[in-house]
Amino acid sequence: MKPVGLLLVDKPEGPTSHDMVEIARRLIGVRRVGHAGTLDPLASGLMLLCVGWATRLAEYLAVLPKTYRAVIRLGERTDTDDRTGVVMARSEAWREVDAGQVRRALQRQLGEFEQLPPAYSAKKVAGQQAYVVARAGEAPQLQPQRVTIWRLSLSEMSLPSLTVEAECSSGTYVRSVARDLGEALGVGAHLTGLRRLRVGSFDVADAIALGQYTLSDRVIAQLRPPEAAVAHLRRVDLSAEAREALRHGRPVEWRGVDAEGPVAVFVDGELVALAYAREGQLRPKKVFVAELGSRQDE
Repeated sequence: MKPVGLLLVDKPEGPTSHDMVEIARRLIGVRRVGHAGTLDPLASGLMLLCVGWATRLAEYLAVLPKTYRAVIRLGERTDTDDRTGVVMARSEAWREVDAGQVRRALQRQLGEFEQLPPAYSAKKVAGQQAYVVARAGEAPQLQPQRVTIWRLSLSEMSLPSLTVEAECSSGTYVRSVARDLGEALGVGAHLTGLRRLRVGSFDVADAIALGQYTLSDRVIAQLRPPEAAVAHLRRVDLSAEAREALRHGRPVEWRGVDAEGPVAVFVDGELVALAYAREGQLRPKKVFVAELGSRQDE
């Protein structure tokens, strides 16, 4: 039986997200491993890795809200909006900034709004990633993206550095938060440290550091069942008769109310499908009956 499930990993600074996937592949002994949201090499903290057929659930994890702890340096603006970039402008005006000004400036970024991604980001511009265009010496023409920030709190202030906690929607760039904070204060700023604390209900305190493991059995023992990846979705339990219909991708009758997004369908306690509840039916979107029957990786 090949491993399958969700692995909570505490990524250190330095490796890329792809590096972490490769480490997990070697330790677990399977090729089918993917992540549910990247972290820059500069960043540390929680990564959610999907193993085996649970990789088919990654997209439902990627959209979950994120919580970060960010360290921001006032007085310097960089071309990447973080410490890896070239300093484009400096100001000593940070010496006059007080906590009240910082909190008011952070408040302006709360709510749903259009955020401009960093020039050095993976956003596509005319079919190319923005950072490729930027590295070629051109200014990528990025479009603002709709994001939501629910919380921005100042937790520490030791000028010229600030520590801020952010709770935000998927797709929010904390580098952009730092850049825009610097602009609002009129001093310039960039991100010097970033740690992801939470993804949805998952907490970095429950994650493992892959570097401390050398035996696959110990990593595999940390896997959570696939259904943990969709615990935030509405759950529907059906009788065993529905399994065969779902196996062939056919809708099944259901008397529940319609749902906007997908629902997680269980039969005999096993996740068998993700479906849409429409007009008295559950219409399957993704079916896992084959995987459950064979317990094999594709």
